[in-house]
This record gives sequence, structure tokens and C-alpha cells, in this order.
Amino acid sequence: MPEKKLVLQANKLGIDFGGLTAVNNFNFKIYEGEICGLIGPNGAGKTTIFNLLTKVYEASRGEIVLNDKVLSKVSTFEVNKLGIARTFQNIRLFNQMSVEENVLTAMNNDTDYSLFDSFFRTKKFYDQENQKHEKAMELLRIFNLDKDADSLASSLPYGGQRRLEIARALATNPSLLLLDEPAAGMNESETLELMNTIKKVRDTFNIAILLIEHDMKFVMGICERITVLNYGQILAVGTPEEIKNNPKVIEAYLGGA
Repeated sequence: MPEKKLVLQANKLGIDFGGLTAVNNFNFKIYEGEICGLIGPNGAGKTTIFNLLTKVYEASRGEIVLNDKVLSKVSTFEVNKLGIARTFQNIRLFNQMSVEENVLTAMNNDTDYSLFDSFFRTKKFYDQENQKHEKAMELLRIFNLDKDADSLASSLPYGGQRRLEIARALATNPSLLLLDEPAAGMNESETLELMNTIKKVRDTFNIAILLIEHDMKFVMGICERITVLNYGQILAVGTPEEIKNNPKVIEAYLGGA
């Protein structure tokens, strides 16, 4: 089998806020087609790491390498164009736009027609708009949202809104998808459906997926490798079975979960 491509590597990553060290010496690799988990107690630094990887925060030390490019002094927008997309703990949709329009807003990376093309509705404009519509509908079908394409995003049930947010993130053509508590607030059947959908996304697009999640049944059922954080530092790395039976992890996190 050919060796999997390394998508992202974090080397000795850390950040300080004033005199407080929020994350320190974070080392991480994720390869094409992997689903990995990032877990730990509240305040362990998980979302801070997502913010570092997407350049919401600039690291105090260390480096991030995405698809062989060192992410140094690049903006969040540029990081997205280079291949990282994310969702958030709290759903952030354009509620008064349609389901399809929410996905279309994320497709500017694929648009290169000019203001002239847009204003005069040239063939290039229509061709690209049709391509974006077809791609949006393909994504919505994967998430069983195609029948709701013309509905307002706010009209979707909670689980549907979660799926739409992931579909919108995928519309940017990422090589790495960051999911921040994707199963939060879902019931058992919605969670199971989401697990199957995430696996389908990985298999369909062959992208790397890193997720933060407190639902241990979800994490253990979907992740191939798990990194455990505690007080901003890595406590353990391993397979779900190794993490589940690690005494340090049980004491710091799983025992009280």
C-alpha cells in the first residue's frame, strides 16, 4: 500500500495569555484519510488548539506545517484557502438564508469570474454558478439535506443544522476538517447518524478529520487515534482501546466523565 500523505504537523506548539500558559509543547500529526480525536477536561486547551491551527490565535512558539507549507503569519482566510475548514461549538449558520445558500457562501475559493462577468451575466458566470449549484446539491445529498435546499437554515432541526454546518465547511475543499463538538446536543439516533456521515465524508473525499468531543461513545466509535490534553499539555496518545485503559487518562478525565 502507498504511504499516506501527511496533511498537518504541529511541532512544539504553544501559546501564552499574559502570564498563563494555555498550551505548551503540543506535537501532532494527521494523515490523509485519518479520523483523530482531541479530548480532555474542560479548560484543557482543546479549542485553543483549533484556534491556533486556524490562525485565530498566533502561536507564542512552535510551528504548524500544512501540506508541506509552514503557516507563518498567514490569516484565517488564507489558512482556509490552503486547506483547513472548521465548525464551532455553537452553530454559526446564516439563519435567514436557504440551506443551499449557506453552502454556496463557502464556495468563493472556486470562483474566478470577474465583476464584469457577474454584472453582464456572461457564459463564464453562468457556467461557474451552475457548477457551484451542482456541487452544493451533491454535498447536501451526502448529509440528507437536499430536500431542504430551499428551506431557511433556521427551519432545520438541531441535528440538521449541525450537518449543514459540516456541509458548508466541506464546500471550501479542505484537506483537513476540524469539528468542534459535532455531536453536542444530539440524541442517540442523531449521534449515530452523524458518525456514519463523518465516515462517509472521509471515505468520499479522503480528507483528514480532527474532532473535539465529550461524548466518549462517539469518540471511541469513530476515531482511529486519540490525543488527550490536560492543562494544555499532551497526557496520552493512542488508539481508542489504549486510551480507554490508560490509568493516567482515567484519573484525569475518563473516570469523571
